[in-house]
Amino acid sequence: MLSNNPYSILAETISPLVMQYFILAMILLILVGTIIQMIHHKNLTYFFNNAKKAKLSATKKLGMGEKVSIIAKTTVVDIGTTSELGIGKRRLSHVLGMYGTILFWVSSVVLVFCYTGVGKSNSEAWSILWHAGAILTCLGGYWFWFFLRVDVSSEAHPWYRIIKADLFVLALLACATFGLIWSYTQFKGQISLSYIFLTLFVASNLILFGGVYWSKFAHMFYKPGAAIQKNLAEADGSRDNLPPPADAPEQFGLGIKREEPKHY
Repeated sequence: MLSNNPYSILAETISPLVMQYFILAMILLILVGTIIQMIHHKNLTYFFNNAKKAKLSATKKLGMGEKVSIIAKTTVVDIGTTSELGIGKRRLSHVLGMYGTILFWVSSVVLVFCYTGVGKSNSEAWSILWHAGAILTCLGGYWFWFFLRVDVSSEAHPWYRIIKADLFVLALLACATFGLIWSYTQFKGQISLSYIFLTLFVASNLILFGGVYWSKFAHMFYKPGAAIQKNLAEADGSRDNLPPPADAPEQFGLGIKREEPKHY
């Protein structure tokens, strides 16, 4: 099953052009939803104003080489490994989900545009990456949902409590889960079931990409920008108009030794 391209089999009943247009429509939904959210919540205005304030209070002028180095390091370390979460379960679950989702989305585009249609060969490598991405997304996402969410692990809310902020992670998990089940039922020749799960797979994609304005989807674009701005502000001395760290040892008291820190 892992080496099976589910889109190639689907192309026997649905034109590959329809699949390609669907992917392009999802990309358009991301752009439109993010732009509308930026306008409504004024995120971009905040970043620009904050950058102007930081420039006025900077104590050091950074050269282009220094800026490029800081941005590259932030991208690789802070963003690429979600280092702001520290070393632990939350960071691991986020890394699994993040890279799983990237693999899942990229391989979907490659399979549909390059390996689906009449006269096009199959790619076992990209098919395996598609399934591996979906599996990693499920591993990281379900681990986070059932055991690591702040309101579950630290505030004692039940795992089935759902709020608007959960739209992104639930829709993402639905996409990966229904995609895997669709591929499995299709591989087993269970035609009726495969179309049911294909419908659920399409519906979950519409909710995920069509709900950008209401979900945390756009945070994937804001957080890298915020991390880069924060590290630039620390390097030029402006520190986002915050005072420097105290020149004294950290004192947390003996209570921190009694339990694992998890009260966010």
